[in-house]
Amino acid sequence: MPPTPSVETTAALRTTAELRTAVSTVLEEFLHDQAAVLREVGAECDPVLDAISSLLRGGKRLRPAFCFWGYHGVPGAPPQEGVVTAAAALELFQAAALIHDDVMDDSDTRRGQPAVHRRFEALHREQDWEGSRSRFGLAGAVLAGDLCLGWSDELFSRSGLPAEAVLRGRRVFNTMRTQLMGGQYLDMLEQASSSQRGSDGAVDRARRVLTFKSAKYSIEHPLLLGGSLAGASTDLLADYSRFGLALGEAFQLRDDVLGVFGDPSETGKPAGDDLREGKRTVLVGLAVQHATPAQAETVRRLLGDPDLTTEGVDTLRDVLTDTGALAGVEELIGRQVEVACRTLDGADLTEDARGALHALVVAATSRRS
Repeated sequence: MPPTPSVETTAALRTTAELRTAVSTVLEEFLHDQAAVLREVGAECDPVLDAISSLLRGGKRLRPAFCFWGYHGVPGAPPQEGVVTAAAALELFQAAALIHDDVMDDSDTRRGQPAVHRRFEALHREQDWEGSRSRFGLAGAVLAGDLCLGWSDELFSRSGLPAEAVLRGRRVFNTMRTQLMGGQYLDMLEQASSSQRGSDGAVDRARRVLTFKSAKYSIEHPLLLGGSLAGASTDLLADYSRFGLALGEAFQLRDDVLGVFGDPSETGKPAGDDLREGKRTVLVGLAVQHATPAQAETVRRLLGDPDLTTEGVDTLRDVLTDTGALAGVEELIGRQVEVACRTLDGADLTEDARGALHALVVAATSRRS
């Protein structure tokens, strides 16, 4: 477990809190600039900007924090204000991923508010426009997600960091974008073909999806981005990768547990939404692997039912608990957190960054969202 907070850790936590404010300021100023660009198109584009702005106001700013401390973990890294701007670009990238993910999952909510495609559906309904309300919603969300994806690259490019640093970081940034899209496809493929593939290998497939859809872009790549911007050594980058992959998996596993057992007032999504969407998570894979024939039939019948009732959610929760799947995931989270902390303690990085990253381990894997 993380060590007792030291003076350095306390100072690092204060810096992390200040970073969240600084990232929000960068995003607000950037969106203000983009509003002027869109204003030339017409005021009709305001709902697009409003939807993006509303989404960006939420979130814990974990990815920028990992990028920031990835940079400042490099011994002798020069102070650079542009690191905050580069880190803020990750929030725009995540917004693109969330918007498109909600479209693919047909989700209703995100961060306690309507998903972006639902916002556009509501706009279509309120204005009593012609055509399909759902198609308008989907199209609006695709465009908003594309804007965020393009804007993430633009904001990263205007960080003001030295050209050689941006070039080093660009390699990570490009890899991150490509691998996330590949991970999203794997997720789609798993949900579409899991019944044909059967339970053999389901857990391994779920962990592979988890790695490329979430773990890498949530923690490993932000750390590597920050480290690369600072010119980190090969050894430190390897430690960042090992730490980031272990913590990234624990982070997503915790999110999967919260998606089934979490409090909607904290998660921002209805209870059991992941079950209605038929998410083929490690939690579900372990349940099917250890289920009795009757339990397996229950999962087959209820998982992925968009009209799943509260009683149906409770029934699936019982299966996930009784098969030992929930306990198995909690054990895996604990193992991966241990790997992350052990790697962090052995890495050659600044003490401020070590303290901050230990605190971020807790933030990323807390039992509360």
